[in-house]
Amino acid sequence: MSETLFIADLHLHPAQPATVQHFFNFLQHRAPQAEALYILGDLFEAWLGDDEDSPALAPIIKALQAVADSGTRLYFMHGNRDFLLGQVFAEHCHGELISADAHKIDLYGTPTLLMHGDTLCTRDEAYQQFRQQVRNPAWQKSFLALPLEQRRQAAQQARQQSQAATQQKAKDIMDVTPEAVDSIMQTYLVSHLIHGHTHRPAYHEFNLAGQSAYRYVVGDWHPQQAIILSCRPEAWQLETWATT
Repeated sequence: MSETLFIADLHLHPAQPATVQHFFNFLQHRAPQAEALYILGDLFEAWLGDDEDSPALAPIIKALQAVADSGTRLYFMHGNRDFLLGQVFAEHCHGELISADAHKIDLYGTPTLLMHGDTLCTRDEAYQQFRQQVRNPAWQKSFLALPLEQRRQAAQQARQQSQAATQQKAKDIMDVTPEAVDSIMQTYLVSHLIHGHTHRPAYHEFNLAGQSAYRYVVGDWHPQQAIILSCRPEAWQLETWATT
């Protein structure tokens, strides 16, 4: 079958075993039907470096390897939680890391832009400043040089601060801005955009420089349900993947 799948925002964490199991079910029963699977960021709740040694990680890598070895091409993009995901991890999973914030592909004849989506939320100025800091190569090199346990403590503290700040932000601040969407799509000369990050799965049709344009947003994952995007030559469709 000619089909490409897009997912994002799984936020896998040992404290959420039901969501991890739901992902395993997806990898076993749905993903092998596709010729390619793109994970558009935030596969993990946090990623502190490719030297991560959590016992919960090995089964996830093994399940991803099985999908890749079945013939489904596997691609990873960085999210705002797992931006330190590296080539070592991707290779362990027999997949490919896409390090760019925006990546253009030919999707069955349609030029399409792929993103995590956080850079489109330009009204969230505090987050954009934080993002600029942690995406700096010098900052990342310094952080990754710390002992793993110290990185874990720093990540936990940052997460608590982020949760407190999020509760005080208006909902529209954490959504994409139309101006940012228009700008990036015109820069890459595309009329189709696929992203995650906002946890607001939807299909948007709008006007872009006098032409019809389309934005597909995949959803975040829950213990028994996720909104994914299935793209085939004849149709693109947001669908619910639910554990039966």
